[in-house]
Amino acid sequence: MEILKHDSWAATAIYASATRKAVCKFNREAPVWWVPMRWLGQFLAARERGFMERLRDVEGVPAGLGAVRTGGRALPNAASRTYVEGHALRHDERVGDDFFPRLAAIVAAVHARGMAHVDLHKRENILVDETGGPQLIDFQISWGLPAGRLGAACGRPLLDLLQRCDRYHLLKHQLRLRPDQVPGGAAALARLRPAWIRAHRLVAVPFRTLRRGLLVVLGIRSGSCYASSEAFPEVAHRLAPAPAEHPGLSDAGAPAGRRRAAA
Repeated sequence: MEILKHDSWAATAIYASATRKAVCKFNREAPVWWVPMRWLGQFLAARERGFMERLRDVEGVPAGLGAVRTGGRALPNAASRTYVEGHALRHDERVGDDFFPRLAAIVAAVHARGMAHVDLHKRENILVDETGGPQLIDFQISWGLPAGRLGAACGRPLLDLLQRCDRYHLLKHQLRLRPDQVPGGAAALARLRPAWIRAHRLVAVPFRTLRRGLLVVLGIRSGSCYASSEAFPEVAHRLAPAPAEHPGLSDAGAPAGRRRAAA
């Protein structure tokens, strides 16, 4: 077993058998102080299993593996998927020419199923596989249209907004790593940015800075602002050595900082 992520809400790890590997996520069931959490862990796991089933035949989304069992008993707070060899997209990744067009096609296929990923702003939810291609993971907080004609009609405005947010975050990653593929550059990103994200930044960024500083003062987190008692893939992939160049990479594909260093 290899732990990928362990925080206050879930533990995710790689499990291996003689024939294959799987990634299993165990959502929190322990109470928070006196507030029961078992229902939430089971609800989130059931949602994620349902979304992975809906996306089962989408290329670039690792297949869900259904219920997780131990000793013949299903664990209702757990979800699992096929393991993909690769690493989380790095902030300075040098990706090939077709990486973002293929990732855009994956996101479009997710949207065509009446869903929004919702958590695409996190690079660790975008994997770079062994071929240098993209894989999209982690549908725990994704959102899909409710069943029924009335639910679909009422949910469409929210879905449209969340899908626009997906496209915005996808373009933001592309602008950082392959600016040569974004006509209009930052102006194109600004045009796509939803109004609620602008408002969120005004509140969330100062709040997050204050909260992290308080946790450092209390000794819960180190001076780096990361919890030393928890395992986070987004920290690990920042500290890992840069991966080898991917197929189809041109000099134009290097992030701006890398291009200046190479020059």
